[in-house]
Amino acid sequence: MNQLLLSAVTGNTTLQQMVAHYALLVPLFDAMPDVVFFVKDHEARYVIANATLAARCGYKDRQSLLGKTAAEAFPSRFGHIYMEQDKAVVRDNNRLVDQLELHLYPGRQPGWCLTSKVPLRDIKGRVLGVAGISRDLRAAASTHPSYQRVAIAVKHIQDHYAHPLKLADLAALIDMSVAQVERYFFRVFHLTPRQMLLKTRLDAASQLLAGDLNITDIATRCGYTDHSAFTRQFKTTVGITPTQYRSLLQPATTSVGKH
Repeated sequence: MNQLLLSAVTGNTTLQQMVAHYALLVPLFDAMPDVVFFVKDHEARYVIANATLAARCGYKDRQSLLGKTAAEAFPSRFGHIYMEQDKAVVRDNNRLVDQLELHLYPGRQPGWCLTSKVPLRDIKGRVLGVAGISRDLRAAASTHPSYQRVAIAVKHIQDHYAHPLKLADLAALIDMSVAQVERYFFRVFHLTPRQMLLKTRLDAASQLLAGDLNITDIATRCGYTDHSAFTRQFKTTVGITPTQYRSLLQPATTSVGKH
């Protein structure tokens, strides 16, 4: 659904034409407080932003955000990372699809979202900008008929997150095929099994980072082979290193939102 919305107007002649089309969707996204929606130009400056994004950036209205880059709208540790992500989409002409990301919300509370970004191309294939959606991770669909079986698999991941994930073992545990496990995981929990493992590991890591345990020991406890592997994965998902994240948990920290 998100990909259809983001891709629907590519192939116009100018960015202005694309913006005119996407502007029609803004009232829809304004009605979704758990969804961030934006369009940026070739220089990664906001040309469209929904109300949720403006509020999470600390602006009273969206007009105050327009024309700014993420580097200008967010604290420096995060803003330049979001901006580089936008520039990579433009430069490499590649999509970012349902990337699991951990953010800090007001009050320094951690929250998970799935972010998608697509390049906006004209009729000649030139990239003119970026459109993106970032959705807060929803609660599990507990009414789904396969919920109980899939929940058993999730409990197994949560109990053994320090170990490698073998989908075949997970499938055998709940008497499903690997394809069924992947399909029902997404339908019930809105995550793939590997995203669930990553989320579980980094949830544990974020809690441990609030304490005094050193980074190497945290990495080992959370299933990573070494400090550097943990740091790379943490920075890819959170946007900053574990050490920087730990500093953000201190009382004087400024909270951040989505991009």
